[in-house]
Amino acid sequence: MSAPSRDVPLASASVDLPALRRRVTPVLIVSQILGGLGVATGIALAAVLAQQVSGSEALSGLAPTATVAGTAVLSVPLAALMTARGRRPGLVLAYLIGAVGAGVVVLAAVRGNFPLLLLGMAGFGAASSANLQARFAAADLAEPDRRARAISTVVWATTIGAVLGPNIAAPAGRSVSGLGIPAAAGPFVWAAAVFLLSALVVAVLLRPDPLLTARALAPAGEDTKEGRSLRAGVRAVRESPRARLALVTVAVSHTAMVSIMSMTPLALSHHGAGIELIGLVISGHIAGMYAFSPVMGMLSDRLGRLSVIGLAVGLLACAALLAGTAGASHGRTAAGLFLLGLGWSAGLVSGSALLTDSVPGPARAAVQGLSDLTMNASAGIGGVMAGVIVAKAGYGGLNLIGACLLLPLAALAARRALTKREPAVKG
Repeated sequence: MSAPSRDVPLASASVDLPALRRRVTPVLIVSQILGGLGVATGIALAAVLAQQVSGSEALSGLAPTATVAGTAVLSVPLAALMTARGRRPGLVLAYLIGAVGAGVVVLAAVRGNFPLLLLGMAGFGAASSANLQARFAAADLAEPDRRARAISTVVWATTIGAVLGPNIAAPAGRSVSGLGIPAAAGPFVWAAAVFLLSALVVAVLLRPDPLLTARALAPAGEDTKEGRSLRAGVRAVRESPRARLALVTVAVSHTAMVSIMSMTPLALSHHGAGIELIGLVISGHIAGMYAFSPVMGMLSDRLGRLSVIGLAVGLLACAALLAGTAGASHGRTAAGLFLLGLGWSAGLVSGSALLTDSVPGPARAAVQGLSDLTMNASAGIGGVMAGVIVAKAGYGGLNLIGACLLLPLAALAARRALTKREPAVKG
């Protein structure tokens, strides 16, 4: 007889859920810190590196866009892997692909090969997919009325690595100066090592697997293979207006954030900012994204998902106004980027919680993968257009268009608030 798997508790009826949460959550937190460090270290200078390799400002936005596109493309197969075999194999594979992608970026920078650079950035995006999927792993074992807080705790953990990442971009660049590697590619050398460490942490310590455990604890007959399919996930979203609103929320919030953030380093450099100052501004932005996520989770659980979605719209609109009118004022740009991160946090936490509430348990993993595909595909298109818009209409024009993206989301949220009171969260 084969040994029982350590991924699933042996006796579902006697499982100590609080103890399981205490065992799983710290592992997710550590992996988020490491993953956030790796992603933020590389992405801080992605547009600058792309401009150096391609020689074109209009093409500079393709580097962060390739990262977002890679995250989007990989989100569905990674979600399928998690649906079939649990969170741990999917997260480990995502970090490994991210490490390989970072290595390809370094090779492309040395050779001056722009298409190879974009390929590497796409692989690099797998690490972002791991960080995004980890928020749902935190919700697998959470009580329904604490899901937003569980999601926000893991999102918050990214703060430590993500804020530190842009600030070590300059030292990372200097560390490769004697190796024939461009300074702007140095952060990707460090990122590759960090992603490998993240994969090791998850592979060894994320036991029991939270998704497989949640399935083992589900009522008999509720969880079926048919209910877990991508088709079932699409059907679940189609049948739920609240799930559709959740998808729009995370997609619009992410698209507005990525489009504006990716072009901010170039806008700052045009006004005389150096790498260190750019790193500080991006660090403030990332602090807004992650540091206050527990507040967003608490508000989302207590006041309701729709209220925090409305807050997200307001914060993102203020961010576009400040950054778009900043000109040479680096302080105003920094304030705008901070609010941009704060609005993204409100949208991601409330939208993710609303999505999890609004679909049946068996379909959740598939729907969550579909959500990440939607948000990153939308942001990828926004990132492609961002470089072109900045080249034609300037950084202010980009912020104006980003603000306009918020109007459909505001209309949908207002319609849901007026037509039907938000129901209690589901189990």
